[in-house]
Amino acid sequence: MAENSDGVDWDAAAASFDEEPDHGLRDPEVRGAWAARLREWLPERGADVLDLGCGTGSLSLLAAEQGHRVTGVDLSPAMVELARAKLAGRDAVFLVGDAAVPPVGEQRFDVVLGRHVLWALRDPGRVLRRWWGLLRPGGRMVLVEGVWGVVGISAEVVSGLVEPLGGRVVLERLSGDSSLWGKDVDDERYVVVVRGD
Repeated sequence: MAENSDGVDWDAAAASFDEEPDHGLRDPEVRGAWAARLREWLPERGADVLDLGCGTGSLSLLAAEQGHRVTGVDLSPAMVELARAKLAGRDAVFLVGDAAVPPVGEQRFDVVLGRHVLWALRDPGRVLRRWWGLLRPGGRMVLVEGVWGVVGISAEVVSGLVEPLGGRVVLERLSGDSSLWGKDVDDERYVVVVRGD
């Protein structure tokens, strides 16, 4: 069973995971909205992107379609299997492993991307320092997070945790953009981009 500190059995969730509009990105409007945001957050030219907690690979696929080389990591073998199938034939590699301690050895990346994963990890401050260390000079972290009812991590907490890393921090609120979620939402959703350049 692939279970993190959030207590969710992600292997069991894998089969239906993409049914949520913002997970599977099957709706053309939702898919287009995420593709546009990734173009804003990722480098213009092909970069090495580490997608942590990649799930079924929906954001990995968008990044690969934009010319980036993707390494995805997820704790759930079932999620990784779906991601590999989704990106078959693309410049992408998927590994089963803990997003908090990605199994990438000495490899370094231009981007560390995480969507809705940091909240589920123990000691997010330590995790963020580790992720920052996986970046090449001038790299960036793109952290899409939120607070949904009683779970999640607030923008203020994430901003406070990344501030000591020394990068340029940009916080963008995403709750008001229903095209990203396939519906109107009234909870806290945001992205924090930390740039080392």
